[in-house]
Amino acid sequence: MAFVHLHLHTEYSLLDGCNRVELPVKGRPSPLVTRIKELGQTAVAITDHGVMGGVIDFYNACCKEGIKPLLGCEVYVAQRSRFDQDAHIDGNPYHLTLIAKNRQGYSNLCRLVSLGF
Repeated sequence: MAFVHLHLHTEYSLLDGCNRVELPVKGRPSPLVTRIKELGQTAVAITDHGVMGGVIDFYNACCKEGIKPLLGCEVYVAQRSRFDQDAHIDGNPYHLTLIAKNRQGYSNLCRLVSLGF
C-alpha cells in the first residue's frame, strides 16, 4: 500500500515548517523532492499555514522528478466574524486542511487564501 503525505509544511509556514522548497540548481533536484522519491512516495501535498507562496516552485520540482504534486493550504477557520473579535473566544482558531482537486479547485483555493489576507 502506497503512502502519500497530505500534510507537509515548508519554510513558508513560519515557525512551523523547515522543509525548503527550492528549484533544482544546475540540474540537481530539490532535496525535499529527492527525499520524497527515496521514500517511495509517488505524490505529496504542500499545505502551508495560510499561504501558498511555495506552490509554484513545489509543483515544478515535483513534476521534474515524476512526483504528483498536490497543492493545498492549511487555513484558519474563525469561530465568528472577523469584525467580532474577543481574545477569550477567538484565541484558538480551528485549522482546516484544503487540497485542490483540479485547476478550478486551485483557483478557488488561491482566491480563498487571498481573501484571508
